[in-house]
Amino acid sequence: MQKISHEQQMIWFDDNYLTVDPHCCFEIDFWRQQNAIVGSAQGRGTTWFVAGDKMEMALRHYRRGGLFGKLVSDSYWFTGWDKTRSYAELMLLKVLREGGVNVPRPVAAKAEKKGCVYRADILVEKIPHSCDLVALLIKSPQPSSVWRQIGIMIRKMHDQQVCHTDLNAHNILLDMDQQVWLIDFDKCYQQSGDSWKKDNLARLERSFIKEVKKRNIQWQAQDWQALYDGYQQG
Repeated sequence: MQKISHEQQMIWFDDNYLTVDPHCCFEIDFWRQQNAIVGSAQGRGTTWFVAGDKMEMALRHYRRGGLFGKLVSDSYWFTGWDKTRSYAELMLLKVLREGGVNVPRPVAAKAEKKGCVYRADILVEKIPHSCDLVALLIKSPQPSSVWRQIGIMIRKMHDQQVCHTDLNAHNILLDMDQQVWLIDFDKCYQQSGDSWKKDNLARLERSFIKEVKKRNIQWQAQDWQALYDGYQQG
């Protein structure tokens, strides 16, 4: 990763993937002028999908959720550049990819300090021709081979001692080749031991149960068993 420090701003980027000015790549107006916006998605804010020279990317501004987020939408207490959410997520993606986990390529991150707080942005690979698991399960069930692959990929993540604090069905993607991808690693981290892994899996199981009630996804206990078999196998 390359690093640019400018007054109260820090930018980290991988020049293997980023071919534009790092100072401009976090500005949606820059991509609009390049006619490079290819889509968007709504969450806490808007995630913009943009077309770079080497791949499509997802540009996200960090925003708070919950009640506190209504008061302070996008500012975080500054305790050091290496503790900013954008840098932490970028580096975690790097660790995971090096460990063989299918996650988006980390492209660039920015943190901008003002007084005692900072704001942040991140730019990562947009997984091509992919769809989140919930959207797929609304239409049709998935074969046991897919569920086993999901379990194997989660096990690879856990073997890197990474706890995905928002592990849910929306953060699992399948591409056109039925490859499994894990996304959205904001606030995730590495930790020691193994006791937390069971709870992390239980969180995912609860998300499937929730989506059955909320969106009537096609999911059964045998699907979870196939996932768990894959996890054990991995």
